[in-house]
Amino acid sequence: MANPSKRSLLKAVADHGPLSRSELAVLAGLSKAAITGLSRELIRDGALEESETAPSRQGRPSILLRLNPTHGYFIGASIVEEPATLVLADLQGTVLGQRTAPWSNDPQAIAATIREAIPHLLGEAGVPAERLRGIGVALSGLVSHDQDRCLHSTNLGWIDLPVAAVVEQATGVPAFLENDANAVATGERLYGLARDHRTFTTVTFGDSIGCAHYVDGALYRGHGGGAGEIAHCTIEPGGLPCRCGKRGCLDTVAPRQAILAQARTRGLAAETMAEVEALAAQGDADAIAILHRAGAALGLAIAHVIQVNDPEFVLIVDVEGAMGPLFRIVTRQAIEANVLPRLAASTTIRFHEATRDLWARGAASIAAQKFLTRAEEG
Repeated sequence: MANPSKRSLLKAVADHGPLSRSELAVLAGLSKAAITGLSRELIRDGALEESETAPSRQGRPSILLRLNPTHGYFIGASIVEEPATLVLADLQGTVLGQRTAPWSNDPQAIAATIREAIPHLLGEAGVPAERLRGIGVALSGLVSHDQDRCLHSTNLGWIDLPVAAVVEQATGVPAFLENDANAVATGERLYGLARDHRTFTTVTFGDSIGCAHYVDGALYRGHGGGAGEIAHCTIEPGGLPCRCGKRGCLDTVAPRQAILAQARTRGLAAETMAEVEALAAQGDADAIAILHRAGAALGLAIAHVIQVNDPEFVLIVDVEGAMGPLFRIVTRQAIEANVLPRLAASTTIRFHEATRDLWARGAASIAAQKFLTRAEEG
């Protein structure tokens, strides 16, 4: 993959494919003859494959090229919540297997869990060991730009730990770390709902709030890796204490665990978000007040993100359908009420339900992206 034209071709297919050879010629700035030769070599190497056909301007169907899903497989491990979740995915992001394991904040124990899961995941999917190209680990915390060290994680109690090296030493497979929200955003950029967007924001809603940004096709990490930490933006000055040490953070008001804590404080007979929503639908004033407070806080935080970053697309990922209809309505109304009309009109906002394996799937996409980057770099 030392040929820069090959690298350009592979990058174009990874970012925009499936594509016809004519489309590739335009994107890569190469002649059709050059594209024909290079694509033939990449197909022979197993990196690309011909897929479905599409109509062309000349009326003849064009054969599309896409990444060959069997060219590489990746393990994604999430230690965001208990239990830990591991998945096996191919180069196109299709999940072929999944396992859960006890959660741990011990890097050696995490590495051992991943090592023990590898033969089971590969064996069940019928994938040869030599096709395992990388391992991604998603966690809650700040990660270095090289994606090899956890700089700080309150949940895990980690400060400046070389976790990727521990995993790689235990498994013999290249390993990379990523913040949980960044992993989800990368998965959506490579394989999901944000694939057609270059500047977008993802917000994950579950037991905590996560946020990540892509700007002009690249993940924006910030100077110290902390871009997107809206969970710890002060939304209620002097409010409830947060696990980060501050008070009044968004995480003390808006996520699922905060909402359920408020319900318990008010004596509501509700142990799930659905039950809080049901009480609100029946006219319970306390339930309505809780959901309005939380939705308004989340919507205000997202509005600030839109004002600062001006994304074309905001994807609000609802983990396990925790958001009910009232919560979604209040959140959207708060966004629209706090964004300049011009930005509100130009920003697409979408709610999307996802299962708890989204972080593990995102972690696998991190490993896939690093594999493609290494291929591009030769």
